[in-house]
Amino acid sequence: MTKLFKYRNSQAVQIPAELAYTSWDMELVIEEEGDELRIRPARRRMGDVLGKLAQFSPNFMSEGRGTHAESERGPL
Repeated sequence: MTKLFKYRNSQAVQIPAELAYTSWDMELVIEEEGDELRIRPARRRMGDVLGKLAQFSPNFMSEGRGTHAESERGPL
């Protein structure tokens, strides 16, 4: 259980340690449903995709796909 308090011009809630997020560098979404507030991490659409792609070596797949051929697709 926790209490509501005022912080500057806003209301704030202290999150108990056992429920706290491990990272401070994240965006959160607050959703209101009836008399409940739900707090969850914001989903990032792309995240760090470019950073992940940059980790591949310049010769990644330079020899093609090898023996992994594409399978036939069925009709839609």
